[in-house]
Amino acid sequence: MKTGPDIALVASLVGDPARANMLTALMNGQALTATELSQEAGVTVQTASSHLAKLHDGGLVEVAKQGRHRYYRLTGPDVALVLEGLMGLAERAGLRRVRTGPKDPALRQARVCYDHLAGDLGVRMFDSMVGRKLIREGEAEIDLTPGGKDFLAEFGVELAPLSGGARPLCKTCLDWSARRSHLAGALGAAILDRLYALGWAKREPASRIVRFTQAGQREFETLFPA
Repeated sequence: MKTGPDIALVASLVGDPARANMLTALMNGQALTATELSQEAGVTVQTASSHLAKLHDGGLVEVAKQGRHRYYRLTGPDVALVLEGLMGLAERAGLRRVRTGPKDPALRQARVCYDHLAGDLGVRMFDSMVGRKLIREGEAEIDLTPGGKDFLAEFGVELAPLSGGARPLCKTCLDWSARRSHLAGALGAAILDRLYALGWAKREPASRIVRFTQAGQREFETLFPA
């Protein structure tokens, strides 16, 4: 018997369509109830609870109790990174679910990937920061340059509270729609929070879509030129 991480078990948990839909719904960083997740998965609440128990036992979701309610969320950003990577692989392989309506273009432009900005605008931000030498790319990791630290301080992002934690400050995440990297890690989350605080963008309720105002997008594109 081979030893090491059991990727087959993780794959089996993610591979069920109902569980995949529930995990995708949790990628916006919000905690949802079993009832809400059953609606996302298109199954009964009882069936959703059974799926959630398996995801919990497998370490992919955690549960928090508040009064009579139980709220489920991803156990961490590493789960979201794996899901985003699988989406990119499925997209590249042409394995797409057909979904009509205006949501796909909006998701491709700007969305939440757990707690950081993804989509075309997320990729644009990362490319701009690399091109202006605000971020330095190494063989296995990325980090901020001194100029990047000055840029973020001027933008209003405090780096001191982000450093020294278990979570990496800077990390790349493969964007499923653009098939290129966007910025994840503690810094990616902090920049998105700053965009919200400035009123340039806000997340749509019960969705991963990040909707920029017209003025906010102009400011964003000036700050992160292509």
